[in-house]
Parts: sequence; C-alpha cells; structure tokens
Amino acid sequence: MAGEVASFSVWDYVVFAGILLGASGIGLWQAIRGRKENTSEEFLLGGRQMHAVPVAMSLTASFMSGITVIGTPAESYRYGTAFWLFGLSYAITSIVTAEIFVPFFYRLGITSIYEYLEMRFSKSVRVLATSIFILQTVLYTGLVIYAPAIALNQITGLNLWGVLVVTGAVCIVYCTLGGLKAVIWTDAVQLVIMLSGFAAVIARGVVLQGDMARIWQDAADGGRLETFDFDPDPLKRHTFWTILVGGSMIWISVYSINQSQVQRYLACRSVAHAKTSLYLNYLGLLATVSLAMFCGLTMYSIYMKCDPLTNNDVGSPDQLLPYLVMDILADYPGVPGFFVAAAYSGTLSTVSSSINALTAVTLEDFIRPKWRNLTEKQLSWINMSLSVFFGVVCIGMAGVASLMGSVLQAALSIMGIIGGPLLGLFFLGMLFRTTNTMGGLLGLLVGLILTMWVGIGAQIYPPGADKTNLLQFSTNCSNSPGDNNMTTAFPWTSALTLTREPPVRPPLADSWYSLSYLYFCPLGTLCTVVVGLLVSIITGGCKQERLDSSLFVRKSDLICFNCCGSSSKTSDMEKEDNEKTKDKFDAYQMFDTTGKDEEKVTKL
Repeated sequence: MAGEVASFSVWDYVVFAGILLGASGIGLWQAIRGRKENTSEEFLLGGRQMHAVPVAMSLTASFMSGITVIGTPAESYRYGTAFWLFGLSYAITSIVTAEIFVPFFYRLGITSIYEYLEMRFSKSVRVLATSIFILQTVLYTGLVIYAPAIALNQITGLNLWGVLVVTGAVCIVYCTLGGLKAVIWTDAVQLVIMLSGFAAVIARGVVLQGDMARIWQDAADGGRLETFDFDPDPLKRHTFWTILVGGSMIWISVYSINQSQVQRYLACRSVAHAKTSLYLNYLGLLATVSLAMFCGLTMYSIYMKCDPLTNNDVGSPDQLLPYLVMDILADYPGVPGFFVAAAYSGTLSTVSSSINALTAVTLEDFIRPKWRNLTEKQLSWINMSLSVFFGVVCIGMAGVASLMGSVLQAALSIMGIIGGPLLGLFFLGMLFRTTNTMGGLLGLLVGLILTMWVGIGAQIYPPGADKTNLLQFSTNCSNSPGDNNMTTAFPWTSALTLTREPPVRPPLADSWYSLSYLYFCPLGTLCTVVVGLLVSIITGGCKQERLDSSLFVRKSDLICFNCCGSSSKTSDMEKEDNEKTKDKFDAYQMFDTTGKDEEKVTKL
C-alpha cells in the first residue's frame, strides 16, 4: 500500500466536530454545576476535593499531547521498540513523585509550586523560575497546537489555520468557564477517545495482516524488536541507560516540579488520593505507550515493502500515522474523523493543562503578592481573563511556530533543556540546608546556559546515523523512491521537520552536540546542584541562620520511614508538621515580600 490516499468525508467532519463540541460541553456543565462555589481555589484546584481516578486519567491525558499520539507510532516504525523501556522510567518517576514530592508540597499548602522558592530562597528566585516556566509553557503549548495540525492538514485536507483557531478556542471555553474541574473531567473523556483511536488502527491492521502473530514476526524480521542496548555510550540516542537515567530525570522534572502536572494532584482531597492518582497514572502511561508502539509495529508490517516516507508519499515522519489511517480506514465513514479527534484530544488535554497552570502561577506569583485585598469575585474575573489571555497567546505562538522550520525539533526537547535546571533548583532547596539565594540563582542560570548550548548545537548539527540507529526500509514501490538523505534531530515523540545535515561539521558536532537528548535534563540538574552548592559555600551559605525544617524533605515523607514507623507515631508527626507549616505559611502570607520583609521570609 503506497501512493495517494482518500481525504476526509462528510461523516469524518461530523464526528470530529462533535467530539470538539462535546469537550466544550463539559466545561459548560462544570460551570453551571459549580456556579455557587465560584472561588479562586475552586477554579484553580477544584476546591482540593478531586478523586484519584479522574486525576490519574487527566495526568495521563495531558502527557499524551497530539505530538505524542502521532509521533510515538512513528518512533516505533522507524527506530523499533527501545522506546518501550520508558515504562521503567515511568515507574521510577511515579515512585519518586508520589513518595517525596507529593507529601512535601501537601505540607506547604500552596497553589503555585514556585511559592516555595520564595519561602526557601527569595522573591527574585521565585520570579525568575516562574518567568522561565511561563516562557517554556507558552512556547511548548504553541508547538503542541501547531505540530499535529500541520501533519494532519497535509494528509486529511483539514484547513490548517481553521483547526488552529478552533483548537485554541475550545480550550479557552472550557478552561475559562469550568476551571481545573473542567480540565480534569475533559481529560478523562479524551483519554478514552485517544486510546480508542489507537485500538481502531491496531484492530484494522490485524484484520488486514491476518493476525497479531504476523505483525510481530514482521517486526522481528525487520529488526524492530531489538529493545535492549546496554551500550554505555552517552552519545547514542536510545540505550537502556539513556532511557533509564535520562528518561527518568526528564519525567521526574515533568511530574514533580512542573505546575501543569503538580496542580492536578494538589487538587486531590488527600495525600492518599494524590499518591493513588500517580500510581494509577503509571498504569495509564503503560497502556498508552504500549498501544502507541504496537500501532507503529502494525504500520511497519503494512508498509514493510514500500516505505511511504522514502517513497515521498508523506513529507515527514509525523505524517506516517495519519497517512496509514486514511489508507486503511477511509472505507469506514467517520472512523478517520474519530482518529483525528483522538489526536486532537491529546492536543486539547495538553493545551488546557497549560492554560490552567499559566493562570495559576500568574495569579499566585505576580498578582496576589502585590494586591492582597482582592475579593473572590475579583479573583474569579482575573482567573477567567487570564485563561482567555493565555489561550490567545498560545494560538499566536502556534502561528509563530509555522515560521520556525527546524527549530521546532529543538523546542520539543525544551522539557529536558529547561526542566533539568529547574529540577536542580528544587533539589537545592529541598535537600541542602547550606544553599542560599545567590547559589540558587547562579546554579539555575549556569544550568540553563549549559543545556541550551548543547540543545541548540544538537539542533543545528544533528547526530550521525551511527548514533540514532535509524532502521532500514524497503523501497520496492511502483514509483521511484525519492531522495532519502535526511536526518532528524529529536525524533523522540515527534519529528516535524526533516533537516539536511550541514556539509561542514565542527569538532563539537560529533561529541558534545551528539549527546543523547535524554541526557539534557540530568546534565542541567547536576550542573545546577553543583554550581549552586559551590556558590552558596563561597558566599556564606554554611553560616546562614537556621531555616525552618518544614522547608526540607523529612524522613517522615519517605516511604521507607512511613512503612517502618508505627501508624500512631507517624500520624502525630504529620499533625505536628502540618501545624508548624500552617503557622509558617500564615506568617509568610502576612509579609510584604519586598525589601526587608523579603529577608524575613527567607529566614523563616
């Protein structure tokens, strides 16, 4: 199967539009249902009364952006099943987040996690970290809107700019009207749609190929099942070690110190619900990555004798799965529309999460510290206005993304490039008592400079074929194969634009710039921690006044101590911790966080 495929039918448009309207309806329903509880905490954290199951589904759905939905099967198709090892990274991430960060942030009782940085360091650290998060999130969200739109536009014929605006508008509607509750419940529904989309593609592929055994055998014959590579070379794109170490660090930075994810489990009614949501989320991640990978293997079994990318039937790897859908499901009216809706459900989940998180940090980190006497009605209008504002900004950023070309791939690695230094900053605050404001600031800046250097360099000079392990394809097609002298820089969840290798490569291109993208996050974290500690020691961090113990991770937070200690003793410790933290936080809220009062906050 290769060549031209059918475009969208009327029923496909009907199904696609119906699912988008359904998402908006959930926001309207939540707005009507919660009209008597119109408070800022209700809008941003769902009143802290959410249950574990919908929060878990929301965490999984927000992980599955539209880029992931169409990019991960392409990863399996082109590089094999090494990506499946991320299941180990997700397990480590779930344990670390649930057993260290969840109890810690719950003790603080905060809305924006960057409030902690002012409590631990100073207002300047908080403002810098929040600004970096906002920039990162706006850029990434714009790309999340644009990336699947351009891939699907070129295959299905959907109007690019119409879809961009509609996607952003739908998110603005239910985020503005329903707040976090609408986001969580919409995510839960969208997760079911996304997984069903994968299942539809696999089921049709199995029917065409005869059975799953043939798909599995074709994948084995094509070298797609060589999952484990224990080569310690840090320059190789995907090995057991890069995924286990680098992948775990990336996802710890996403789930533990990214406002978009943390805000969800802070909305749970108890620590137990929050922890449960993370462990259920792990099961969702496993199901998601498994279905996505098997989609890619199914695609390989169908196209193993004629690769659409090599044959110039598609222009980029991201278009492979939409091409497959239109190729094998076009005879079933409405089914291609359902799959495209599944891809856009991932986009809606990520965008709505980002809008809600951006609203929360802007309100808590920039507006409330300056205007402390705002009424709940005023806060409500500010929340809704910010949701609309950031939705429009993200749509605008999607437009800018269309002009970026190959820079898109670098931006898709922004979670590792920026998340690593931010994770290092939180580690400095939570684990080390000697760290001071100067150490935190310089550590964060040096870590960012280092990761951006290697990240941008890797984008300009992509790693060679010997490091990316691109597998072979057959080109026995009816038409002549095209030029395949192309490489991708960051084909982890997406490879939107193919970039020709520059003819001249500097000495660093095959060493420093060829570092696996998965090591960007550990590199940034380690650099931030080391520089932060050294600067703090040099600038008198060891001599600073004793800080409140609730600002650090305690033994009672860790799972091993909770399991070994008696339940009554642990309960008493938790009550004492919560009372101390509440007193400290109340005192923090009373201060005007400028001038001398900032010093008081730092010394709490």
